[in-house]
Amino acid sequence: MLEKKQLQKEMKKIEGKPWHPIELAKVNEAFVRMALLKGEYQWHKHTNEDEMFLVIKGEFIMHLKEQEDITLKEGEMITIPRGMEHKPNAKEEAYVLLFERQDIITKGD
Repeated sequence: MLEKKQLQKEMKKIEGKPWHPIELAKVNEAFVRMALLKGEYQWHKHTNEDEMFLVIKGEFIMHLKEQEDITLKEGEMITIPRGMEHKPNAKEEAYVLLFERQDIITKGD
């Protein structure tokens, strides 16, 4: 049976739990995950997969080693190509949808 998801309810599940994504759906070989970003994450890269971030609430800065930082606000998205070092930083809480392969190592390699 098909099930709809209400993003507001899903956001409540991760309130106060930054950097711990939850799975919302599987689309072909990829997963849609939701995460709360708050503070700075570590520099990392994903050697074998791209990673996409879609901001649904708040904003954050994506620090990149190969180019200038990019600020992402509600309704904006970015795809980080495999192998690119990056570090998300959210001064205030930001909720994002992540589109990534099932076997991605979220902390990078």
